[in-house]
Amino acid sequence: MSLRLQSSRFEQRTLCYSFAMNKCVTASGLALLVLLLAGCNQNAAIDDAPSPAQRWNLPEVVYTEDGMPDPSILAPVQILHRGNGTQPQGLDPHITEGVPSTHVQRDLFESLAVRSADGRIIPGAAERWEVSEDGLTWTFYLRPEARWSNGEAITSSDWVYSLRRAVTPATGSRTSILLKPIKHAEPIISGQMAPEQLGVRAIDDYTLELMLEAPNPLFIEVLSHSVSYPVHQATVEAHGDRWARPGVMVSNGAYQLSELAMQSHIRLVRNPYFRENDRVIIDEVYYYPTEDLAAAVLRYRAGEIDWTYEVPNTQFNWIEANLADELFITDWFGTYYFGFNTLREPFDDPRVTKALSLAIDREIITTKLRRFGEQPSFSFTPPGLDGYDPPQPAWASWTQAQREQHALELLAEAGYGPDNPLSLEIRYNTHEDHKRVSLAIAAMWENTLGVRASLINEEFRVFLATRRARAITEVFRAGWIGNYLDPMYFLELFHSDNQQNDVGFFNEKYDALLAQAARTPDREDRFAVLNQAEQILLETQPFAPVYTYVTRRLVKPYVRGWESNLVDQHPTRYMFLLRQDPIEEVGG
Repeated sequence: MSLRLQSSRFEQRTLCYSFAMNKCVTASGLALLVLLLAGCNQNAAIDDAPSPAQRWNLPEVVYTEDGMPDPSILAPVQILHRGNGTQPQGLDPHITEGVPSTHVQRDLFESLAVRSADGRIIPGAAERWEVSEDGLTWTFYLRPEARWSNGEAITSSDWVYSLRRAVTPATGSRTSILLKPIKHAEPIISGQMAPEQLGVRAIDDYTLELMLEAPNPLFIEVLSHSVSYPVHQATVEAHGDRWARPGVMVSNGAYQLSELAMQSHIRLVRNPYFRENDRVIIDEVYYYPTEDLAAAVLRYRAGEIDWTYEVPNTQFNWIEANLADELFITDWFGTYYFGFNTLREPFDDPRVTKALSLAIDREIITTKLRRFGEQPSFSFTPPGLDGYDPPQPAWASWTQAQREQHALELLAEAGYGPDNPLSLEIRYNTHEDHKRVSLAIAAMWENTLGVRASLINEEFRVFLATRRARAITEVFRAGWIGNYLDPMYFLELFHSDNQQNDVGFFNEKYDALLAQAARTPDREDRFAVLNQAEQILLETQPFAPVYTYVTRRLVKPYVRGWESNLVDQHPTRYMFLLRQDPIEEVGG
């Protein structure tokens, strides 16, 4: 069923809002509007989709003594097809951002420490490491057998070059601040020191030393992030910003880049020089851009995709009824939010940003629009981290009616009301769920505060560039996913020097607390300092947290070797495909 919203008059108050296509929709109250939105295109085109038999005859998974799946249970062709959300911004691990890019990069590169199938940190390119008694010096012992995809040995000098490149301002990394724990990284990033002064040195070909500014027991988590991946110096210097392309890229992971067809697919093939190539089973992996979630489900049902990036909320009922055994929902360490450009009026006024945040009915969004178990959020750091309880604003415990009343009062104090209505623009990247949530929030602001919001849709790379420039951005959709389990990963996003601080939040006290936390070795004391910093964020409200993420995807039953984990990292190197035996028909 496809339901089209049309302009019409209702007995109750008319709720009207505009969006990118300059259409206008009316509804009799917010609840009806959101119900309509949740039902729009519910199971649209699903009835006409190919419907292959959802029956499987798979062998029991048996492992050999060395922990590998028995060859007898494996499919003869080991090619995995993965849905991957938006078209990746790029594949250079030092300058790209966004989850779709990191999924591919995780197959192409191996960091000093990596994650196991269940999400634990384990040795990667370094076979082991030692930390000095004072916690300031980390020594990594590299694997002598490690090779680049061109067969060259990977030595400690490669890591020195790569880490220096990541913090060099000319590289343009927006995630380099994550390397701030390394000695002198911060002044190098800000252009005050030369990259050669970074606290990293090659003791010999296979011994790497990193010196820190202060003890940091979670530093190994940082080194699992893509900004710490190694890049091949000769290739980068020979090809410049075109080095991360098929036929050119040299990487050190389980796979190497074979094809990159924009808006079609990225094809990776096994790297024969990978140090554990004999333990990699999937021969090829295809990543597909799947912004159209309904179309992705159709491709999944047709057998074109084995693993979806996510599934559409509008097909929740159908998927639950027909593909429940293939649907996997897991808590994800991340926060979905809307950012305010605080460098522009009126978003430099905390009364305005707080009013907008208060007026968002998170319960409606999570229960009517999302529907997969997302939880309303009022802080930036998501729950689930042992020892850290994110602070909550006082109004988190209020009723929605109380929040809306206070929002009206704050907006009036800031000079906005019926005689001077606030108008704003909401930007979001192409994605049906982002559009649906943005549409609902625009309606909430109109219905509650009389705010008129225009919705602007942009392709992901354009969207990121617009946010970064801050010239025209007012309000934008955003999400922040924890690549490692530390509240600092979330709170550092709003540090004054962070290139990804797209809301333009600058607060000296906040920066000082983050610096204090970085120098505090005791975990409990460190978390207490970070809690104080997050309270400052909640007081000034440069963003409106909406909900905490869950991953929701369809996975074919024959795809094995992966495990759900809080950071949702699933390298292909751990996966394998089971053989599918013919199903014998039983009849009279």
